[in-house]
Amino acid sequence: MSEIDAVRLNFNPGSLVLLNFILAFVLFGVALDMKVTDFTSIKTAPRATLIGLLGQFLLLPAVAYLLGILLKPAPSIALGMILVSACPGGNISNFLTHFARGNTALSITISAFSTIGSLFFTPFNIQFWGSLNPETRQILHQVSLSPWEVVIAVVFLLGVPAALGMGVAHKWPRFAARAHKPFKILSLVVFGLFIVGALAANWNYFIQYVGRVVLVVFLMNGLGLVVGYFSGRLAGLPERDCRATSIEVGIQNSGFGLVLVFNFFEGIGGMAIVAAWWGIWHIVSGLILASWWRRRPPPGAPVAA
Repeated sequence: MSEIDAVRLNFNPGSLVLLNFILAFVLFGVALDMKVTDFTSIKTAPRATLIGLLGQFLLLPAVAYLLGILLKPAPSIALGMILVSACPGGNISNFLTHFARGNTALSITISAFSTIGSLFFTPFNIQFWGSLNPETRQILHQVSLSPWEVVIAVVFLLGVPAALGMGVAHKWPRFAARAHKPFKILSLVVFGLFIVGALAANWNYFIQYVGRVVLVVFLMNGLGLVVGYFSGRLAGLPERDCRATSIEVGIQNSGFGLVLVFNFFEGIGGMAIVAAWWGIWHIVSGLILASWWRRRPPPGAPVAA
């Protein structure tokens, strides 16, 4: 066992309750802009949606597992990679897809289905891929992780807030239309401030160990973007759809990953630092890629505002 595996970040029970509440608050704000048509639009792009979901829930966890086997990082880092890869898509993926001149409607559809799909696939992927590697399996055994406990947590932290947000949007559409943008901005700012505070409380650990996760996060994020894009190309999708699948696969909800780390893994250092650094890096890489694509309009793309 590596030194980083024995590190436990400073995070008291009160802070954990607050983090859970803030994440639910964020998801509620995001769901105010979700509609039933986000799910029914799969009828117009079933193949592209399936490619995005397969990349997110099958290919990216497989990439995380293989990197853990090949690079042999500390066990908690390897399990942190699997955990982040098992999370649903990130909250900024729709914005990045739009900025990259990708298919925003497809991005929204994949995000909607990945949020619902995470109720099953997040606990399944953590347990399945984590158990295949003997090093990460040891951590799963040490914390006695129950997949059903993760399912319950995902339902309450993602499913319930998303259902409430969509319910409010359906019953009071005018309120939701006015409120979703400021609500989303406010919730993300509050979440960001909380994470900054958590990092500040553990700054010495973060500075000491972040160098160990930079390479693995860089590779996993880069491979996620590449796998998402070229799986679309291999399936014969148009360029705008490939850009959407690339961003959906490569951008993960690392905030939810942090919640899982502190709820079920006692704040193990390697896992928490992977999730924290992923939250920083995927925004940087996503913006770089989206900016590059924005200067290269795909065939048939609408003129950017």
